[in-house]
Amino acid sequence: MCGTDVERAARDLEDQLQAQGRPERAAGEKAYLKSDLDFYGATLPQIRRTVKAFRAGAPDLGHDDLIALVEALWERPVHECRSAAVGLLELYGDRLQASDSALIERMLRESRTWALVDDLSASVMGPLVERCPELGATLDRWARDDDFWLRRSALLALLLALRRGEGDFERFGGYADAMLEEREFFIRKAIGWVLRDTARKRPDMVAEWLRPRVQRASGLTVREAVKPLPPETRDQLLATRSAPGRRRGR
Repeated sequence: MCGTDVERAARDLEDQLQAQGRPERAAGEKAYLKSDLDFYGATLPQIRRTVKAFRAGAPDLGHDDLIALVEALWERPVHECRSAAVGLLELYGDRLQASDSALIERMLRESRTWALVDDLSASVMGPLVERCPELGATLDRWARDDDFWLRRSALLALLLALRRGEGDFERFGGYADAMLEEREFFIRKAIGWVLRDTARKRPDMVAEWLRPRVQRASGLTVREAVKPLPPETRDQLLATRSAPGRRRGR
């Protein structure tokens, strides 16, 4: 696929997304996400179907063409185009290489919204880290970044493996412990989210990790984390967090 073909494919995908959009939905989504991007008003299922149809028609798309197409879509200041770029990286994830983490990081820094960050981190970076364990060092760096979206991404990149009952809980636990008293909503929510999904397979491990930290954690984090736990364990943790005279997150 030459440069002209890449641009043609990007333009065709954009045209499809624009044709499916509704102006009233575009205005609502732009306001909801507080985004500087343009919106066509296509729904997420519509975006995903469009990307899946492209994948079905181009099953042999190579790495370099994939990256060129993703970059062509990402350069468009349109939410649906950027969402499609993320979807392509997810669907063609087996083509990605460790060096592509630099592109993923740039996209994360430019996303500025959970609507793009969460899939990029969990569904794109997460599987790539599983295939390329050396990228754990990249997550370690993200977990200390000044940009809270990168810190959130370090947490969520471990989500899918932990959800399966696998993955590196020790690494996640280290990240979460360091971020536990942050006031940023999206960090508090991410910690609780990963703990909640991990607890569905390994409730005892999550309860053991949370017990000495429950009064440091925010209420949001704890409420999410304890949802799958056995009622007795959940009630004990919530009671401990509510005990008077101890410092705890709000």
